[in-house]
Amino acid sequence: MDRGLGKGARQALERGASAAPGSELIGRLRRVLRPEQLNCACRETLDGALERFDRLERRRESRRQLAAARDHKERIAALLSFLSDLDLLTEAESDRSVFEELALLFVEIARSAEAGAAALREL
Repeated sequence: MDRGLGKGARQALERGASAAPGSELIGRLRRVLRPEQLNCACRETLDGALERFDRLERRRESRRQLAAARDHKERIAALLSFLSDLDLLTEAESDRSVFEELALLFVEIARSAEAGAAALREL
């Protein structure tokens, strides 16, 4: 059963690619817009249009994920510049709260790195 998916979308699902929300919508649209009584030429035209739209939606989602990963990279770079203050400290620092603040920077870098990695995995 094709579940209303075109050949390309079915192949992507068979390869183990996760369906993007847009692709799931395309599948639902196919089921609604493609009644069995459609003539062959009309059905092929509709399938082609939905397949192109699905590819465009996948590319749009990939661009969004890549932009998110780049944003996380920029955030990490900014946090690293603050972290450079660590080079100026010694163990004799009288204000111990500065160590906690720097520790929080490491935590934020780790969070941003995890989010960036997750965005890239979605590609």
